[in-house]
Amino acid sequence: MLDKKRIKIGIAPIGWTNDDLPELGGEIPFERCIREMAEAGYMGSEVGNKYPKDPVVLKKALAPYKLSIATAWYSTYFTSQDDPTPTIEEFKKHMLFLKAMGAKVVIVAECGNGIQGQMETPILERKPTLDNAGWDKLVNGLHAVGKIALENKMRIVYHHHMGTVVQSRRDVDTLMAMTDPNLVWLLADSGHMYFSGGDPVALFRDHANRIAHVHLKDIRAPVLEKVKKEKLSFLKAVKAGVFTVPGDGAIDFKPIAKELEQMNYEGWLLVEAEQDPAKANPLAYAKQARAYVKQVFRL
Repeated sequence: MLDKKRIKIGIAPIGWTNDDLPELGGEIPFERCIREMAEAGYMGSEVGNKYPKDPVVLKKALAPYKLSIATAWYSTYFTSQDDPTPTIEEFKKHMLFLKAMGAKVVIVAECGNGIQGQMETPILERKPTLDNAGWDKLVNGLHAVGKIALENKMRIVYHHHMGTVVQSRRDVDTLMAMTDPNLVWLLADSGHMYFSGGDPVALFRDHANRIAHVHLKDIRAPVLEKVKKEKLSFLKAVKAGVFTVPGDGAIDFKPIAKELEQMNYEGWLLVEAEQDPAKANPLAYAKQARAYVKQVFRL
């Protein structure tokens, strides 16, 4: 059984308001988002665009709801920029903000030449790839920010993501093999792995010793088939409802819970499902997911 004292259950704000698609939940205020997170029984969240960027202000806003910050996404561009310095310098600022909020991990994802933000580019057909020089650039950059995080008693967790250079199971395996396990950890995302054609359970099992953050995300299989058939972009897939909360889609989370149990996982389990809040009521889905996590993960 997972140790309740070592696990925190959070939820991403992306179900209320989507940072990549402002038309999805753009009208929903930050205050409603955190109020409903607490009402649904969560302990915290990741940081969305509407969150105050001053740690003092953010802590004050979260305090009445007893919420804390798990982490926040940081885009790197090591593979598309000749000089990694700007990415590294901005990372330091981002990391220090998270450190001030009490977070222990920083999400990083390489977005150089990524297609996830392109409305018309088919997500499954046009994935960017890396040559040997590109992999070297990525690894060196990640090692640089990983060292900075380690010096601050934090970890970077790499987010494999649709439309980026690290999308598939093969990409993840390559990245994990090439990087220092003391400097680069893994964010295991069930939904993105399934979307890319991989087995989420195998991902959790095979990289158990590298996982330091978890996104619990489900996939609506009929929508994924539509994405394949119609060659939809990532953003159009999101709008069509390809993602949903755990327990509402095609992924079986029971074996994932077993893998986490066997690895004695410690950290956040973060429910995440970017949906259109006009079609998928955020509070209702948050409550549904929380009940499912309690049942399957016994947390």
